[in-house]
Amino acid sequence: MSDALQKTITLLLLIALGLLLKSKFKNKDQTNGIKEIILSVALPSTIFISLMKIDIDSSMFVIPLVTLIFNFLMFFSAPLAFALFGIEKNSPTGRTLMMLIPSLAPGLSCFPFIAEFLGEKSLAIAALADVGNKFFVLISLYILAMNMFLKNSDDKETKMGGKLKSLFASMFQEPINLLIFIAIILLSLGINYSKLPPLVLDIFDKTSAMMTPLVLLFIGLAVQLKEGKKRIVASILFFRAGITMLISAGMIYVLNITDQNMVLLSIVIPLSAASFWPLAHISAFNLREDAKGMAKEKRTFDLELAVLLLAFSLPFSTILILAILSSGSFFAHTSTLITTGLVLICLGAVPNVVSKVFVKVSKASS
Repeated sequence: MSDALQKTITLLLLIALGLLLKSKFKNKDQTNGIKEIILSVALPSTIFISLMKIDIDSSMFVIPLVTLIFNFLMFFSAPLAFALFGIEKNSPTGRTLMMLIPSLAPGLSCFPFIAEFLGEKSLAIAALADVGNKFFVLISLYILAMNMFLKNSDDKETKMGGKLKSLFASMFQEPINLLIFIAIILLSLGINYSKLPPLVLDIFDKTSAMMTPLVLLFIGLAVQLKEGKKRIVASILFFRAGITMLISAGMIYVLNITDQNMVLLSIVIPLSAASFWPLAHISAFNLREDAKGMAKEKRTFDLELAVLLLAFSLPFSTILILAILSSGSFFAHTSTLITTGLVLICLGAVPNVVSKVFVKVSKASS
């Protein structure tokens, strides 16, 4: 058995263990507790170690900018899904998808597998890439949500300046962002991982070791099979993955990326699950509309759809990322990416096409 296959089976078994333990974690707070340990302890430690062990030069700071450009490319590509699936852009569904499709959450869905398959240097690059994504999901999407809300409800009371200040503050209070900032300062002073005190090294090594098992158990525990708009959610996730691969292929070609690890990073980071932050923005504005007693069909966003899409996005992205990383160099070619991207878009369109054909046949027969 090859090392890649053995590693993949091990990771999948840990996810399966999480599924088996779901009955023991009936309280949502218990699952959220594991998530908090991952995001506040294990993941920050792992990223800090990865950054401190590599030589960072000034050229690497273009990485967050590239990710930010990708976020905006995904944002402007989202309306293509509306034409494909018959969704009205200025509807609660359309506005919700505009928020969620371009967002990324690599911490839970991507970083553990990058660490396992591509190593610490690649993980450090991925952490830098997420800085650009964080700016997009925290700031750009909040401004977008605010604009949609104001247009839909004619609410003039919201003060955007204060909200943006609190968002910037929360961004720098996150342990991951704080440790990235500290690591960059230490490296700029010539202090690398080997120069840290042994006690500090030991703490970071032991907390970092928790990351992969905890993340995989969490994925198994968090998988939800709720009833609802499953067809549209599945279609959107296939479309999102397909468009992502096409944009990744274009960026790999334009930037002339040839290193295999960098190519794979350019593919799997954009395939990360949708971020929680758009849901947080949506929930905030939904509460304001609750207070007004606004009818569901007149709301700015569809909160139920946002929750459902997030629930399915994590396992969907995990499967895709695992498949790509365990396949070695198979996906490290733009032709393969373009073909796979088109296939995924077609798979996303199939349910809607079949539904339309069925409706036409039913009308013709009646």
